[in-house]
Amino acid sequence: MATQVVGRKMYLAGKWVKRDRVIEVRDPQDNSIIDTVPAASEEDMLQCIEEAKEGARIAASMPVHKRMEIINKAADYIEANIEKFARTIAREGSKTIREAIKEVHRCIQTLRISAEEARRIHGETIPFDQMPGSENRVGYYYRFPIGIIGAITPFNDPLNLVAHKVGPAIASGNAIIVKPSTLTPLSALLLAEAFDEAGLPPKVLSVITGYGSEIGDILVTHPAIRMISFTGGIEAGEEIIRKAGLKKISMELGSNSPVIVLEDADLDEAVESTVSGAFWAAGQNCIGVQRIYVQESIMDAFQKKFLERTNQYRVGDKQSELTDMGPLITEEEAIRVENLVNEAIEKGAVLLTGGKRIGAFYWPTVLTNVPEDCRIAREEIFGPVVLLYPVRDLDTAIEKANSVDYGLQAGIFTNNVRKAYKAIEKMNVGGIMINDSSDYRIDAMPFGGVKKSGLGREGIKFAIHEMTEPKVVCFKL
Repeated sequence: MATQVVGRKMYLAGKWVKRDRVIEVRDPQDNSIIDTVPAASEEDMLQCIEEAKEGARIAASMPVHKRMEIINKAADYIEANIEKFARTIAREGSKTIREAIKEVHRCIQTLRISAEEARRIHGETIPFDQMPGSENRVGYYYRFPIGIIGAITPFNDPLNLVAHKVGPAIASGNAIIVKPSTLTPLSALLLAEAFDEAGLPPKVLSVITGYGSEIGDILVTHPAIRMISFTGGIEAGEEIIRKAGLKKISMELGSNSPVIVLEDADLDEAVESTVSGAFWAAGQNCIGVQRIYVQESIMDAFQKKFLERTNQYRVGDKQSELTDMGPLITEEEAIRVENLVNEAIEKGAVLLTGGKRIGAFYWPTVLTNVPEDCRIAREEIFGPVVLLYPVRDLDTAIEKANSVDYGLQAGIFTNNVRKAYKAIEKMNVGGIMINDSSDYRIDAMPFGGVKKSGLGREGIKFAIHEMTEPKVVCFKL
């Protein structure tokens, strides 16, 4: 069914505005135009930052109960419009309607938790008399908002990853400017709509649609911006760090997530979990399963079951409840993944299933015998491809799992608690899931990685910590 393109407005400091120059938003399934959004100019971004200076003062003076009320009202609005939000995610992005509905529910949770955490931003008393000569001093510290936060968000979770920045920012009394992906800006604008309907004061939140090459540097380098919260690729993340200057940086970057399956694992559970973890959102998931290290004694059985389950995956129309996997975000991305797979095959990797591309669709793909010098073995694939490796024992699996430059999350399947704890201790990652896929996450947990997987932690409580500063107060009596 064709959708009439009317042209969405962007949310600049509490006002919905249009611009003559627009960006087309296309459905990756058939490349049809869904809508257009304004292509913001440098002047728009500079105006937005100036308005946000006042927004930061307004946000900081807003009492906690008011912040909680507004965030909960925004969550209520989304809850009342789940279908609209989910259909938008499933049209502009890669997710199936089932995956999109789950993302909307997670967004609601992210906002509800943000409202709750607003009441828990507190400090503590300090015993100044621990130092000789300070017996007549008493005091404490408390946390205060840092000011204006610049948020740059990706296409793969176009609603919830925006909420993970907006919710904590408003809960902690900051102003925030969001620059969403040009591929999936509509979901971020819907989130702005929810906060507008909830009565958020003007100038506290902006969602500015535009090309990163034109407005990104202003947001990143402007001295009034006190923090950049970025989710995306390693190259862009490193460039932002080089340019940002003296401000806080939160980076959630790439991964190459490993999962270990030992011979004492529940094989059916391991297969079901890792297949889902590998192909969720067409593999465009920073914690998606990419490498699976299987103990040699069960490799044949695991591989057989894994291929059976993978070949049951239904690839097709994202809007159908029956579809398991939709297209990648663009045909260019599908071609990039195809090239990575073909390079690995040319170097000796064995294609067990998949390897097929039609437009932006790339079928679930499983490789084995992948040489270590292949790019696909060392880089983030960000597509529906998983690599199977037989390993002799846990020590070998841990060594190979740690051999890449990333360390976001990992998984291990075992019923031996000692082996589980060994993996917990030795695997160099920000999170490890026992008897679960590497892609398991709840929105309240600290989320982030080590090595090239990022800096800092997301998850509402932990994001709020990044978005506030401690102030010490001392009374000399």
